[in-house]
Amino acid sequence: MIVSFTVNGEERIANVSGPESLLTVLREELGLPGSKNACEQGECGSCAVVLDGAVVTSCLVMAADCEGSEVTTVEGIGSDRELHAVQQALLDHGAVQCGFCTPGFVVTAAHLFEENPHPSSDEIKEALSGNICRCTGYGAIARALEELAEGTA
Repeated sequence: MIVSFTVNGEERIANVSGPESLLTVLREELGLPGSKNACEQGECGSCAVVLDGAVVTSCLVMAADCEGSEVTTVEGIGSDRELHAVQQALLDHGAVQCGFCTPGFVVTAAHLFEENPHPSSDEIKEALSGNICRCTGYGAIARALEELAEGTA
């Protein structure tokens, strides 16, 4: 089955041969390895993408259901020349360690800040509640995003 959709602002076509997840197609067919394959159960957030305006875990989305959709992956946030404000805040605050969960946090936080440029601490925590990190203890991530929300990052 041929699936046509927009990924990071670019029209893409994928050959979906069966019950493949969006995550698998992004990584293996479209060469976008930023979204990480961790739990494959939608619990960790490492594979988070924005699909038609909502943050979803791409491991639980069937690629065949994405016909005509718009997808933003971590590769579509920021650029080689300029980091997105969320990426810069995480970097500045040492909120990145092993980096495995980072793409999911970046996608989720960037979407939050797009919807609400000045979220409260509670709104940040709620938005990130589907993202798991085993390295940072969340403190640096929360501080980075809270300062960004306050305009002091």
